[in-house]
Amino acid sequence: MSDLSAQTRDICKLLDIRPARSKGQNFLINEKIYDDIIKAADLQTNDYVLEVGPGLGFLTAKLAQKVQKVMAVELDDKLADYLQVAVDSQDVNNVEIINQDILKFNWLEYWSREAKLRQGSLKGKSLSYKIVANMPYNITSIFLRLFLSQEPRPETLVLMLQKEVAERIVAEPPEMSILAISIQYYANAEIVRIVKAGNFWPEPKVDSAIIKINLKSHKYDGEEDKKFFRLVRIGFSAKRKMLKNNLAAGLKVKPVQIDKAFQTVGLSSQVRAEVLSLEDWQKLFAALRLFVV
Repeated sequence: MSDLSAQTRDICKLLDIRPARSKGQNFLINEKIYDDIIKAADLQTNDYVLEVGPGLGFLTAKLAQKVQKVMAVELDDKLADYLQVAVDSQDVNNVEIINQDILKFNWLEYWSREAKLRQGSLKGKSLSYKIVANMPYNITSIFLRLFLSQEPRPETLVLMLQKEVAERIVAEPPEMSILAISIQYYANAEIVRIVKAGNFWPEPKVDSAIIKINLKSHKYDGEEDKKFFRLVRIGFSAKRKMLKNNLAAGLKVKPVQIDKAFQTVGLSSQVRAEVLSLEDWQKLFAALRLFVV
């Protein structure tokens, strides 16, 4: 770990980079944990990998040795320039550095173009990709919502996240949240390992976790998804209130209609939102579908 720590500090000093919390810049300085990320991703030689926030490129280099292509999206101009010079000087031909904000980058357009270029070698199959990243923590929730809720979705994500966020994603009743429902609706998630704060420089105030998210294979309906999550948001709108009161107020329907739906689904009238599993929410949505607009 000491070698990576020294390298990281030296490179930052050379580039006059002061790690910024506003950009979620905490550099991982333990090589074994990079290896754990790679192992969790179960990479194949024909894989395409989107890396978000490559930083100084330590993970990028390991990915490039394993896969067909790495598409590394870096917001910081200095880091993107540094990475491009490193790629060019080492004659690495399977890494593309993209100096963009991932939340504004037109991934659909980029990936459609990439898929078209590779069409001849796919033999009729669609081109899929994985996301492997030591994520900038300040964009985690919006990033996940963006890449899970619309096409083209990745087949797998292996991410370094704040431990607390990772635990919320894999939560079970009675500790469910909108975040847990949002991720579990689209994917199966598991925590691979916990990573202590001392493995980063600068050292963050919280521990982290490597999480693996595998997308479910069934198809989604954009309009139905929106209505489903509208119901979920209404359900969680006032945590201290019973779920039936939130739903009656949010859907503007009589409490008796909510009671009927609860009876159909087999829920207690006293239940709160965090007690419902994803399956419970899906059953409740089916029972209340006509009232969700």
